[in-house]
Amino acid sequence: MISDARQEMTGFRVGLISDTHDFLDPRVRDLFRGVDHILHAGDIGMPWLILQLEEIAPVTVVAGNCDADSHYKECEVLTLAGTRILLQHQVDPGHPSESLRKRLAREKPDWVVFGHTHRQFCKQITDVWYLNPGYAGKPRFNQPRSVAVVMMENGGCHPRFFPLPD
Repeated sequence: MISDARQEMTGFRVGLISDTHDFLDPRVRDLFRGVDHILHAGDIGMPWLILQLEEIAPVTVVAGNCDADSHYKECEVLTLAGTRILLQHQVDPGHPSESLRKRLAREKPDWVVFGHTHRQFCKQITDVWYLNPGYAGKPRFNQPRSVAVVMMENGGCHPRFFPLPD
């Protein structure tokens, strides 16, 4: 079923993952097979995790609040398939911090990809899509886990969330 859903998605595809906390669920490799790029929105854990994701596709990553000793930046801005993306771990879409408001005004992203809350989020606010793939770390506290794959086509943002059952 995962493979069928993934095959329905055409165009440039981006895998979204966050809050792995030193655990890469083995199903992620299959879910992200065929993606063109992966965005990891922080709270990574050990660097080996990014190396494993890089075996699937190129990866852009930012540091989360649990990645204090990492060399990753707090924020990355990149353009994929004509879509400008701001990647940052801690974002409150409803109440962005002053520094984030300034960064949004300066960078003018089409998407903001974030993590930290451990909850899926997908909402367009003004002209910006805010996307959080959810929590992908080890199963704990009956917390739902997920990743997302976003199809980028004709300037559109078409996310599909995939649960990672315990």
